Amino acid sequence: MKKKVICFIIPPSPFLIDERVFMSLGVLKIASALEKEGYPVEVLDLSGIKNFTQAVADHVSINKGSRIYGITATTPQMPSAFQISQTVRNTDPQAKQILGGPHITLIYTAVKREMKLGHSQRATLAFKKLEETFDVIVTGDGELAIFEAIKDDSPALIDADDLKSNLFLKNSDLESLPFPARHLLDVSSYHYSIEGFPALSLIAQLGCPFSCGFCGGRESPFLRKIRTRSSDSVVAEMEHLYKVYGVTGFMMSDDELNVNKSMVELMNKIASAQERLGVEWRLRGFIKSQLFTDEQAQAMYRAGFRWILSGFESGSERILTNMNKKATRDENTRCVEIAKRNNLKVKALM
Repeated sequence: MKKKVICFIIPPSPFLIDERVFMSLGVLKIASALEKEGYPVEVLDLSGIKNFTQAVADHVSINKGSRIYGITATTPQMPSAFQISQTVRNTDPQAKQILGGPHITLIYTAVKREMKLGHSQRATLAFKKLEETFDVIVTGDGELAIFEAIKDDSPALIDADDLKSNLFLKNSDLESLPFPARHLLDVSSYHYSIEGFPALSLIAQLGCPFSCGFCGGRESPFLRKIRTRSSDSVVAEMEHLYKVYGVTGFMMSDDELNVNKSMVELMNKIASAQERLGVEWRLRGFIKSQLFTDEQAQAMYRAGFRWILSGFESGSERILTNMNKKATRDENTRCVEIAKRNNLKVKALM
């Protein structure tokens, strides 16, 4: 029997000034996992598309009866995601629809908290609406969970945001999974640069162990548990992006690069790759101020960093304490001093 095509849909993000800067890597990682196992996959990228419901209706009507639809969404994308779902339902009523991504993951994290408290609140009501709209809901890591979600007899809820689940990604999974399926998008339509170097984003590791009070994911294992892959794997992806797409800039979208104990090794290997290839790269990424050292700064400069980003959040010691930042004003100041000594500029995120 011919396998149905899994069509992932990336909703538009009209709240952004420019929707074609950073591509949605999470869904592309899931797509590559399916491709590796021989499943036919496509991506309908609606970033920046004004008449997106018409684009969905046209695509679904042409492929009626032959597609499973997977929609990924952050919270501000959900109004568009509901419109997309309704359009799919109206055009192909029998089509299976799967919802995954950050919004549903954080909603279900809140649902579990409400269950512990013994009473339903906002999250439970929001979850019920999502249950009524989508056939299958996937929370947490999607790379393994997607294989359960596309089954004919899949459950309505697949919770991969659970440390005890065999669907929760481990370091070995990150190492063995293929690079994101960027080839399913029009990469040339995305435009981002770092100091004039054409750039793409990548994810070297998952998770942030800190629980800042303003972070919506502070109770989600999917976002809290650090998962890493080898330095060689990260460098191999960078070389792949350089050779295939010609980019010489790399935005490392990890929450905090320097929570990885192998961070200096990674930077040194990135620097060595440039020497081997005879090319100069520019990098940008995030660091945790209280963990920052001169050794890290020197290695980052050698790798091609000229700017670093850090969540200082506030100049008030009281506010830093109240938000559980686990970094003091003095540690943030020390971070700037280390950066300055090593010719790095700092963008303080507030």
